Amino acid sequence: MKVSHHTTSEQGTRQVARAMGATLRRGDVVALYGDLGAGKTQFVKGLCEALLVRDLVTSPTFVILNRYTGVEGGGGELLIFHFDLYRVENEEEMYDLGYEEFLFGNGICVIEWADRLQSLLPALRYDVTLSLGETEEERNISINLVGLHNPSPNHSGELRQ
Repeated sequence: MKVSHHTTSEQGTRQVARAMGATLRRGDVVALYGDLGAGKTQFVKGLCEALLVRDLVTSPTFVILNRYTGVEGGGGELLIFHFDLYRVENEEEMYDLGYEEFLFGNGICVIEWADRLQSLLPALRYDVTLSLGETEEERNISINLVGLHNPSPNHSGELRQ
C-alpha cells in the first residue's frame, strides 16, 4: 500500500514523518530514497521526534551510523539506528559493520541512501521516497509498505489501514 504527501516546508516534511513515526515499532525498517537535499535527514528528525528522541539528530554521513534512544508506546526504551550510506562503496562494508544486528534487531532502523544496500534490505520494510517539488521548499513524499500483501491489525497506522 502506498500513500503520497506534498509538503511546502521542512516542518511539513517532519510532520509527515512524525505521523509515520507514531506507528513504528520494534523491528521496523525504514528505507529512505532521494537525491541530495531531498529532505531525508529532515524526515529522520521527524521520525525521531515521534519516538521522543532527546539526542541531537544529525546525518551520520562520515560515521555511517548514529544511535539514538527513544521511547516506545508503553514507555520503554527504544533504540533507533540511523544509517547514512552515501559514502558506502559496497555491500562488503555493510557486512564489516555487522548490519544484520541493526536491521534484524530489536530497535528501529532508518537508512538514508538505502539503494546502496538494496539486496540486503529485509523483505518487510517501509520504502520512503523524497523528491524536490516545484519550489525550493516543496517536497513530494511517497511511503510504501513493502513485503506485506495483507496488512494486519498488528500493523496499524496510516499505511496499515
